[in-house]
Amino acid sequence: MENGIKRTVKSTQEQAVAAWITQLNQIRINELIERLKKQNINLEEALKELAELKDFISFPEHILGSNKSKHGEIAEHIQVNFSNARRLIEGLKSEYTFDGVGRTAPEDYLKNGLEIQSKFYNGLINTLNGNHGIKCHITTYPNFVNNGGSYEIPKDQYDEMIRILSLRDQRPSALTKSDWNILRAVDSFEKETGLNVRTDIKPAVVGYRDVQLGTAHNTISSEEESIRNRDSELRKEVFDDTKPSFNQGVKVAIVSSAIEGGVAFCMAVASKRKKGKKLCEFSSDDWKEIGVESGEGILKGAVRGGTVYALTNFTATPANVASAYVTAAFGVAAQVKALEEGRVSPDDFIINCETVCLDVTVSAIASLAGQMIIPIPVLGAIIGNVAGEFVYELCKKYAYKKEQTIIANYKREIEQLNQQLDIQFLNAVIEIKESLRQFADLEKMAFDKNVNVAFTGSVELAMTVGVEKTQVLQSIEDIDTFFMS
Repeated sequence: MENGIKRTVKSTQEQAVAAWITQLNQIRINELIERLKKQNINLEEALKELAELKDFISFPEHILGSNKSKHGEIAEHIQVNFSNARRLIEGLKSEYTFDGVGRTAPEDYLKNGLEIQSKFYNGLINTLNGNHGIKCHITTYPNFVNNGGSYEIPKDQYDEMIRILSLRDQRPSALTKSDWNILRAVDSFEKETGLNVRTDIKPAVVGYRDVQLGTAHNTISSEEESIRNRDSELRKEVFDDTKPSFNQGVKVAIVSSAIEGGVAFCMAVASKRKKGKKLCEFSSDDWKEIGVESGEGILKGAVRGGTVYALTNFTATPANVASAYVTAAFGVAAQVKALEEGRVSPDDFIINCETVCLDVTVSAIASLAGQMIIPIPVLGAIIGNVAGEFVYELCKKYAYKKEQTIIANYKREIEQLNQQLDIQFLNAVIEIKESLRQFADLEKMAFDKNVNVAFTGSVELAMTVGVEKTQVLQSIEDIDTFFMS
């Protein structure tokens, strides 16, 4: 009974670790599914922004301005929808909106509640100082920037402006005549408006040519492809973040080794306490034995944790079955060692291995059933294993005597059957030997030098090997009749 309790405690601990690993895997899978669902929503919302933009430019007659100036409002919508799409695909909130903005208001759109005026003209100088450029706008609305507003210009123009300004500070000799013209225009703009081109002006997400009526469709298609590519990258990041990892496998092995080592330590101490020893009476040899058993438990726990983690994540193996594999492997390995050392016979080795496999099978099935009946992580497996082991021990206890009787009767029947088979075998051997002797005598007669003896021997040989009597020529008359007919 004591061995049964020990085995129940040990198997319960093993299946608890397996159930815990299953829960870890399930948490990771749930996170993967949840993040992919969110990414589906992110992609849908990002593409919705681009769909709105496509719908807007599909009706150019509704866009403000002539065919040469419609790019201004197109640039506004591209800025808003592109910026929002790029944030939405990342799972962030959109920043730009047209809500509450009139088509002829001082601002073209809002970014986080702050007013933005978009200026897209052919050439940086026109964008800054043209008849409808930024200087004209700030003159009409002098408090626009002071109230938190700012300007956005084509990205290519902004980059060119910053390049020239940086070059003036670092290598002014490298500036061209065209660059100096732009610098004079920038200096004049800052002096007359009081604005700082580095802080009060921001780059748009696209350049001047990208917003033209004839190129806007291609610009949107390119952005949509970019959004989809970014979506694929983000999904790959999700898979990488939630896939089984070496680090998590190491953590599982460490926790498993600590649990199994702790259980082994407690069981070793309890075993010595049952012998009547108090803790204060434990000798150095006792603690050494306890240390050895605990060390074996730690090693087995590490192997179990790492193996179960690998099997459940890289093969289609349930955790409780994987744990049973490991336990069976340890048990069979112990029996192999006992066989090599001569402590068990070959027959006992086979029986013991079968018993080990049966024990772990009962544990695995009971844990699986418990987890299905009680869908609470770890707890269901523990309850199932304890109940299964309890029933298993009862069955073994009450079925033991009956099994011994059945085995004894079966053994006697086998012995009797073996005796009968031995007798039948000997009789068959005698008959075969007699038949072979007769066949050898007939064969000798069939090839005798005496023709009459050979003829008679041939007839008997043919009859012996099964040739039909009507097909055998048994006399001279039969021979004459056969050849003359």
